[in-house]
Amino acid sequence: MAEITEPLLPAKEAPETSKPQEPALDFDPKTMRKTKPGVKRLILTVSVLFSFVLGVPFIYKSVEIYRAPLPFREIESLSAQIDSKPFQFPCRLQAIFIGFDWKSSIATLESSILTQMTKLTSQTPQCGTCSPNHTVSVILKSNSQCLQSRTTSCSPECGAIRSIELDGDDEAVDEVLESVLGGCSGSNSGSGGEVYSVVVVNRGEEVRAVVGKYRHAWIVGRVSEAEAVSWAAEIFVKVFVNGGKEEGLIHGEFMPVGADGTVVLSFNLLNADPRDWVYDWDFQSVDETLLAPIIEAMKPVANISVESQVLYHMPKSSLSYWDDKWDSYIFSTKDLPFFVNSNEWHLDTSIAAGGRSKMLHFVIYIPSAKECPLLLQLPDGEISKTNSFISPMWGGVIVWNPQTCRKDSESKRPSRHTISHQDLQKVFEVFMGQFRQLFGFKSDNLYVGASGTSSLLASERGFTVWELDVLSRMHTCFNLHSCATTLGSLSRLVQSLPRMIIMDEIGKQVKYSLEAAKLAQSNASHGIYNASAVSSRQARSLAEDAFFHPSIMSVSYYSFEHCFAVYSPFFLPVSIHVLLAAVREWRRHKQENKKYLAWKTKVVSS
Repeated sequence: MAEITEPLLPAKEAPETSKPQEPALDFDPKTMRKTKPGVKRLILTVSVLFSFVLGVPFIYKSVEIYRAPLPFREIESLSAQIDSKPFQFPCRLQAIFIGFDWKSSIATLESSILTQMTKLTSQTPQCGTCSPNHTVSVILKSNSQCLQSRTTSCSPECGAIRSIELDGDDEAVDEVLESVLGGCSGSNSGSGGEVYSVVVVNRGEEVRAVVGKYRHAWIVGRVSEAEAVSWAAEIFVKVFVNGGKEEGLIHGEFMPVGADGTVVLSFNLLNADPRDWVYDWDFQSVDETLLAPIIEAMKPVANISVESQVLYHMPKSSLSYWDDKWDSYIFSTKDLPFFVNSNEWHLDTSIAAGGRSKMLHFVIYIPSAKECPLLLQLPDGEISKTNSFISPMWGGVIVWNPQTCRKDSESKRPSRHTISHQDLQKVFEVFMGQFRQLFGFKSDNLYVGASGTSSLLASERGFTVWELDVLSRMHTCFNLHSCATTLGSLSRLVQSLPRMIIMDEIGKQVKYSLEAAKLAQSNASHGIYNASAVSSRQARSLAEDAFFHPSIMSVSYYSFEHCFAVYSPFFLPVSIHVLLAAVREWRRHKQENKKYLAWKTKVVSS
C-alpha cells in the first residue's frame, strides 16, 4: 500500500510572519468614506442638463415672429398734429373795384372785406377751407387814378386793368380776364396760395354777377360801396372757398373715390326687352371727346378709368302706371329704391374695380314697348326734365325713351337702332351733372346767395378750375385724416399683438406713407393744391396697403401663453426630470464629499 504522506510546502513560500498592527480607529460607514468621490456621474448629469439649456434659444428662435420696426412715435405725432386742429390752406383774395368814388382808404377797405368774410365764415374751423389763412388785396381804379395795396405781391398793371372790357359774351369776357388776371395763379402765385379775383364795375343799372371757369368773377351794375364789399366777400367765401355747396350735400368722407385713389366709371346701356327693339351706341367717340378732358382734369384727385357694356333682358324692379294727363307711363320718386334690379342687372363685371377701388355706375335704361314712354314724376307732381336720378356712392340712371317707341312697338319684328351722336351727347351732359352731384357740387349753373344770384360758367372739362381747387383741398384734408387714422389703427394693432408678423414691405409702406403725408402738408402750407392732393392720395393708399397687407391678415396670431401651452407637454416633463436628476446628483456628490472630508479630518487628528 502506498504511504500517506503530508503535502510539502513550496520551497519559496516562507511561513507567514506577523506584522505590527495599526492602531484601530472608529470608522462609521454611514458618515465616513476612505476614498474621494468621483465626478463622472456629476459631469454626465450636468452635460445632459446643459444640452437642454442650450436647446432653449434654438426652440425660441424656431417659434420667433419676424417684426420689422415701425415708426410708432412718428405715427402718433402725425395723428396728434392732424387731430389737434383742422387742416386749412392759405388763399388770397384780390378785389378790383372800377368806377367807384371811394372816400375811405385802401387799408380800411381791406379791413371791411375781411370783417365781412369773417361773418360769412363758420365759427368752427372747417378742414379743407382757407380761413383764416387768407389775405386780401385791393385795387381801386377810377377815371383819374389807380391805387393798389402795398401787400399785393402779384397783381396786374393798372394799364391792363383799364383795358378790361366786360361787355359781350360771358365766355369771351372770361377769357379776357384770364389773360389779364391769370398770371397770379398756378406756379406764379408764390407761397401764399392761389389768387382769386373779383372784379366789381360800377356802371349801368342792372346788376349782374358771373363766376368764370378760372379763378375770377365779375360784377357789373349800379351797386353801392357796401354792396360791392359784401358781394365780393360772399363770392370769395361761399363760392371760391366752399364751392357753392349747400348744407346737406355730400361731405368728404362720402366722396366716391376708392381707398387707393382710383375710380372706375362703368357706363351701361340696358335694353329692357330686346324682343321690342335693340339699341346700341358709339361709345368710343363719346369717350374721346367728352370723357377724356374730365379724366385729365380729375387726375390730381383720382385716377379714373372708363368701361362700357351693352346688356339685354334687363327689366326694372319697380312698377309703373299709365297717366292720361301726361299720356305716358309714370314712376314716382317713391319707386326709386326699387328701380335698380340688383338681381338681374349684372353691372359689377369689372376686374379693374376689385380691391379698394370705387366703381360708379351710369345706366341708360331703355324701357320695353309695354311701358314706353316712361317718365319720372317728382314729389311736386311735375315731370323730371332730365328723367334721371342718382344714388349716392353708386351712380346714376337715365330713362331714355326712343322718339319712335310707339311706332316701333306696333312692329312685329324687333328693330335695331344706334343712338345718334346728338342724343348721346345730351345723355352724357346729364351724366356729367350726376357726376358733379356725386362729388358734392350742384348740377345747375346758378348760385343764390344773400347778396344776389350769380351765374356759374360751365367748363367743357366738367369742373371749373376753382371747383378743382375745392376738390383738391377737400380731398387732401380727408386723405390725411384717413391716413392718420389707418396708421394709428395699425400701430395700436401691432402693439397689442406681439406675435403679429410684420414684414419689411409693411415697414416700407408705413415709412413712405408718412413721407407722403408730410409732403402733402408741406405743399398745402405753401398753397400748392394739386401737388398736396396727389401726395395725400399716395399717403392714404400706402397706409391702406400696409393695413390690409396679406401677411398680417393671417389667423396664426397667438399669444406667448398659447405657445407655452402647445410646447410644454413635449418638453416640460423631460426637462423637469433632467433638472431633478442633476439636483439629486449634485446633492449626492456633496454628501459623499462631506463623508470623505470627515474621515480625512479624523485621520489627521489622530
